[in-house]
Amino acid sequence: MKPVRHFLRLQDLSRAELQGLLSRAIELKRMLRAGEAYTPFAQRTLAMIFEKSSTRTRVSFETGMAQFGGHALFLSPRDTQLGRGESIEDTARVLSRMVDLIMIRTFSHAGLEAFASASRVPVINGLSDNHHPCQLLADLMTAQELWGGLQGRKVAFIGDGANNMARSWMEAAQILDFELRIGAPEGFHPSSFAQQENGTHTRIYTDARAAVNGVDMIVTDVWTSMGQEAEDGERHARFASFQVNAQLLAQARPGAVFMHCLPAHRGEEVTAEVIDGAHSLVWEEAENRLHAQKALMEFLAGFGPLAKQGV
Repeated sequence: MKPVRHFLRLQDLSRAELQGLLSRAIELKRMLRAGEAYTPFAQRTLAMIFEKSSTRTRVSFETGMAQFGGHALFLSPRDTQLGRGESIEDTARVLSRMVDLIMIRTFSHAGLEAFASASRVPVINGLSDNHHPCQLLADLMTAQELWGGLQGRKVAFIGDGANNMARSWMEAAQILDFELRIGAPEGFHPSSFAQQENGTHTRIYTDARAAVNGVDMIVTDVWTSMGQEAEDGERHARFASFQVNAQLLAQARPGAVFMHCLPAHRGEEVTAEVIDGAHSLVWEEAENRLHAQKALMEFLAGFGPLAKQGV
């Protein structure tokens, strides 16, 4: 019996697997737009556990399962025994005997790892405090469609360099061999552990203009993530000079593009002029959550060309 494959962080994939997934996602997108029926998940179920609110994660996974001919279940601590003290491991043991895949959007990455260790079926990280790997699949797919990949290119992440998006971008740079620049104020840089683990392709800046000088892509995220609302005032003051606006975008190379994982707060981390402008790939990026996650589910479930090739 093969060991269960989980997707808790980007590094759970090899470079070949990641590149294969991105290519497969582009093919699945083409197939959907061409109206080609493909339903490998008939009579299969994805359980979706949400401890954090969601738009893109819920809709993309639920729609992806429907398009694959399967079914998705929405679960929250309010509606399950998780909210009444049942252990993470016991919940995993029960669910994994009834469903074929499990996606979790949660706070604690350690709790996510504990869940996966007790699960008999693949577990997918829909977001945790440490990592957001499904978003990176969509971002990297968007870059693949645009340029054929990011190898040899320069990407600037502007904002909270200690958050889950920055850390997942660090892993992406390490795996796919591109330069990542993180522009963040003092006190909001990646942890020393993250830099030690995935820092050889990442450079840290305390000046946003220096970070984006000559880059191909600028990425940002909200200044205050879920669970950090009490820090909102302080964060706005500290990040004020890290707003992605037309002046900052002008420091990048001609033709540079902009990405944001959403939801966006126009007038805070990014101006409306940038996110709604010609440089923005935000809406393509959001759509690609659907296609990238379909490729991921297909791969983890052992279906499709990647499984057959043994990638």
